[in-house]
Amino acid sequence: MNLRRWRSVGRTIGRVLAVWAVATATMAVLAGILPDFRIQSASGDSPTRIAVTAAVGAGAFGLLSALVWPVLVRALLLVPALVLGGLVFFLNGSLLLIALRIAPEWRGDVTPVTAVLIAAAMSATSSATSTTLAMRDDEAYGRRLARLAGRRGSRRVAADVSPPPPPGIVFLQLDGVGHDVLREAVRPTHCKGRARPAAMETVAEWLDSSHRLVPWRTDWSSQTGASQLGILHGTNEDVPAFRWYEKETGQLIVCNRPSSAAELERRAVARTGDRGLLAGGGASRGNLFSGGAEQLALVMSVSGRGRLTRSRTGYFAYFSDPANAVRTAASFLAEGAREIAESTTSRFVRRDRPRVKRGGLYPLARAFATVIERDVAVAAVIGDMLAGRNAVYADLVAYDEVAHHSGPRSADAMRVLTRLDRMIRLIADASRYAPRPYRIVLLSDHGQSHGETFSGAYGLRLKDLVRAGCGLPVSRRARHTASGAEARTAARAALRRPEHKWRAEEEAECAGPVSDPVVLASGNLGLISFPDIPGRATREDIDRRHPALLRTLAEHRGVGFVLVRSELRGPLVLGPGGGEHELDTGRVTGTDPLTPFGAGAGAAAAVRRTADFPHAADIMVNSACDPATGAVHAFEEQVGSHGGLGGDQSRAFLMHPYALEGPEERLVGAEAVHAVLRGWLRHSDHGSSRTVHTDDARTPGRSKARMGY
Repeated sequence: MNLRRWRSVGRTIGRVLAVWAVATATMAVLAGILPDFRIQSASGDSPTRIAVTAAVGAGAFGLLSALVWPVLVRALLLVPALVLGGLVFFLNGSLLLIALRIAPEWRGDVTPVTAVLIAAAMSATSSATSTTLAMRDDEAYGRRLARLAGRRGSRRVAADVSPPPPPGIVFLQLDGVGHDVLREAVRPTHCKGRARPAAMETVAEWLDSSHRLVPWRTDWSSQTGASQLGILHGTNEDVPAFRWYEKETGQLIVCNRPSSAAELERRAVARTGDRGLLAGGGASRGNLFSGGAEQLALVMSVSGRGRLTRSRTGYFAYFSDPANAVRTAASFLAEGAREIAESTTSRFVRRDRPRVKRGGLYPLARAFATVIERDVAVAAVIGDMLAGRNAVYADLVAYDEVAHHSGPRSADAMRVLTRLDRMIRLIADASRYAPRPYRIVLLSDHGQSHGETFSGAYGLRLKDLVRAGCGLPVSRRARHTASGAEARTAARAALRRPEHKWRAEEEAECAGPVSDPVVLASGNLGLISFPDIPGRATREDIDRRHPALLRTLAEHRGVGFVLVRSELRGPLVLGPGGGEHELDTGRVTGTDPLTPFGAGAGAAAAVRRTADFPHAADIMVNSACDPATGAVHAFEEQVGSHGGLGGDQSRAFLMHPYALEGPEERLVGAEAVHAVLRGWLRHSDHGSSRTVHTDDARTPGRSKARMGY
């Protein structure tokens, strides 16, 4: 064995002894603090005997953890993902009880509940010590990262391969972060004459040195379902909103519902004849769709497939390490407490407006999105890099969830961006230990627009306005429209709650006599369908049945424009004051209703494309937008919203290393982003990259009107 190998073995032994010493000290200190935990006999022992007992107990606990956890990990496959996180604590405590009972020097006593707390404390201190010592040793730190990612066993952290493998690409989707918000987050701020660092210092450094920021324009449906389906699968044809009603089946499609996500992915693959962006060795983490990846974790479209679904393997691998469970549980509780404190301050101290209710289970939903989903996804990405996968796509949903309730530019949301920035830095640091170089690409699926909710501003829901326009009775009891935030459904899936038991709230929107209109909300985009009218109801059909409805909608102050199809004039946009825009001819009567939603033909092209979707609603309603501030009125209970046109929600970003030559044209639509990413992967596989011309990389079903605004 050469000298280098001996040194490595010596450092390893030194770290083991140091961790053992810390665990021993932790046990001894806790024995002195906790009233129902002692490691000595009732009559007392000498300090030496107490130290030996603590050392033997800590050593037995560490040995059992190393030997028994791999067996328990297999058995825990049947456990729901979120239950696993809590179960880890009790199993860890059980191992400590066993370790103490079999230790020959054991003369004390401990209760089971106290054992859980002691085991958690020992795991935390041992993990912190191991990490601190490993950071001085690149090889050890690489193995530590592998364990953080839930991967057991030693792995090579450096590759002596000739020729070296081509660079892989990690795509990190910062869900809901708009282009302009990102620009603000990378600039230092000044408060009371004092300079404060940028909220996202890592991203700021990259923009100053290695990366280029490119804006891109979303489709009319500016939400994760449409954008991510287009990015990962190359088409988002016939995805008119976050949720919509399909007349031929009577079903409600909701993008973040497991069965709906699976069906949308199936349709996309059938339409393109291609498995997706990540086919051929890629990994999909925390996404709605798989992208054709073989390695899956926290992917909604596969979360309902089978009892031992691969979508839960991310939670399973992460929480099977007790140290991970302790760290994440502490952060989870801290985040829940932070949300309660911030919402209380917002409501009673600052009296912020606009605002929405943030009580009930929301603090837990927020903590799930900003801590559990984040930690598991980041660990999975690190594991993918250490395994040398060629492409990884991960969605970090933390900002989107918080911005819905606190506002896109709130201090609360900016603090979330700061924590996400630290995760990006961790991933970048971990790439140094991967067997191949990695290029990290940041992108978003949409932005968010601020504004008072429609019901908050006008005292009624969109459904109430529609029923009034139809001459139907309107309920006197206001009821909030269900939020489309992703974290709530992701948490339900993680708990393995059967879909049919929790979708009743969504489908309640469709309840009622078949002659009643179905009214759904997707941010500031509303969809109205008449189930008893076969096919697409035309303007003429609607006017004959409900002569006041279309004008009631178009003339309301909170409505920007209404899309309906005319038998004679094709798709038609209606606005206040009798304004009309014929999308087929471009002819405008009166004031163009689309003017507040963007210069040029961009808004018209986006609306025109959606008008041709087979499952576009009979009437589609986009809320009003203040051209000066970009404020919109969400039809859901969200002060930061997305889903339609208006404000920052349609302006997403793509941030890539200069080594990946970016698009020469403005990117319009998620399908154009897919073409760019696919071009990078194709040429990365050949060890090179070139400029991607989106005109040359169109996917099936793409219209020329979408190429530029």
